[in-house]
Amino acid sequence: MADQSLLLELKNVSKTFPGVKALQNVDLTLRTGEVLGLCGENGAGKSTLMKILTGIYTMDPGGEIYLQGNRVKVKDVNHARDLGLSIIHQELNMVPDLTVAQNLYMGRPGYSRGGFIDDKKMLSDARDLFDRLGMAIDPKAYCRELSVARLQMIEIARALSYDSKVLIMDEPTAALTVQETEALFEMIRDFVGPETGLIYISHRMPEIEEITDRVSVLRDGEYIGTVETDKVEVREIISMMVGRQVAADARPKTAPLSDEIVLSVSGLSTKRLLHDVNFDLKKGEILGFAGLMGAGRTEVARCISGADHRTEGTIEVHGKKVKISNAADGVRHGIGYLSEDRKQFGLLVDQDVKTNTAIASMDHYTSAGVINDAKTKRDADKYRGQLRIKTPSINQTLNKLSGGNQQKVVIAKWLIRDSDILIFDEPTRGIDVGAKEEIYQLLEDLTAQGKSIIMISSELPEVLRMSHRIAVMAHGRITGILDNEEATQENIMELATVGKALMEGDAS
Repeated sequence: MADQSLLLELKNVSKTFPGVKALQNVDLTLRTGEVLGLCGENGAGKSTLMKILTGIYTMDPGGEIYLQGNRVKVKDVNHARDLGLSIIHQELNMVPDLTVAQNLYMGRPGYSRGGFIDDKKMLSDARDLFDRLGMAIDPKAYCRELSVARLQMIEIARALSYDSKVLIMDEPTAALTVQETEALFEMIRDFVGPETGLIYISHRMPEIEEITDRVSVLRDGEYIGTVETDKVEVREIISMMVGRQVAADARPKTAPLSDEIVLSVSGLSTKRLLHDVNFDLKKGEILGFAGLMGAGRTEVARCISGADHRTEGTIEVHGKKVKISNAADGVRHGIGYLSEDRKQFGLLVDQDVKTNTAIASMDHYTSAGVINDAKTKRDADKYRGQLRIKTPSINQTLNKLSGGNQQKVVIAKWLIRDSDILIFDEPTRGIDVGAKEEIYQLLEDLTAQGKSIIMISSELPEVLRMSHRIAVMAHGRITGILDNEEATQENIMELATVGKALMEGDAS
């Protein structure tokens, strides 16, 4: 007789793609009223398993899926939804030129009359849904006008609008603030009950600790095991994921090379947000930037690199005042900016590794309008080896590589340019724990070679792990710069949550 507490059970699930065994006899169980964490490095098989569960992929013969004790064969996405299986994908799936309400209900039964879309019903139901979920979102707004965080919340609301028994969330907080994440966790707790359960996929270990009851781990397409969250240390989960011990609470291993100032920023201000931002960056230093979403960290990076215009302030590079009016000026002065959205601003994902590594240095590879292909190949191969980029060939397109390896290609692009100052904006977003450690080691190697790094991160353990000093921002200002020895998550958050009115009062 089946265990009545089991809401969902997957047995011997395998999936083979041409030349690749993505999943091998994977088992998974979800209990009623439970939040199950699903962890594993990129490529471990998490997404493939969830796509099988929600009808996007068909599993190999021999696998079984049981829902509330009954064996089911998921035919397609719509059938999965009818069964009560819903997923919120990491990649947003919104039509930008439709309203929020239309994105929520378009194509669903009951929202058309006489061949015409019933916008009135959509708006009414959307308002009721947002009220029930405690979301302050205008259902009449067009999605193109909304931030990524807002769009993520709408994706969550859309999934919760179905009568779901099993809800799957894939990195749901990647674009959310601390407050929005707390609100999401409240929604999750409200959702799980005697007939429902939730599978939570995340690389963020503090979230796994806070919201999950158990954690199942996949590695290289195989099931490794399941543990009770409150009975294990984070490092044990990480060890299961990567097959080795990884420090979960480390601090910087090295000190800056010297007190030489390579970058000095004074009085940096912009029309909309930044106000009187001042800091120095030393040779061989990693200067971390912490703060809540919207604090101004990315705006500082974009101003320094020339991507955004500043209204006031000066920038000195190696002691000389420089004029940086556009991105080309930033590159010319040795500043490389690795955007938080590497796919939109850092990479040509449909082009190969060779092209992406050379793209910022085409003036070095071109003579009389002709590209020196042999030189681009030589340098791409050099950095593929040096940065340990996992790719069968430098001719492989970027969309075939994992997030960690894509990030390494962006780094290679700026190393070829020989940038002295590198700005990393959310360098490990969407990257698994094992790949994070490789990126961390790479950043430490770069500082040992004399590069200087500004690292923006929303993950406080990451900021503490990597930064020699930490600049904390709130409301477009730097509220404090802490030495790593004195920094804690608590005092960083204290500086990051300073009220705007209080700050302006202090400034006056």
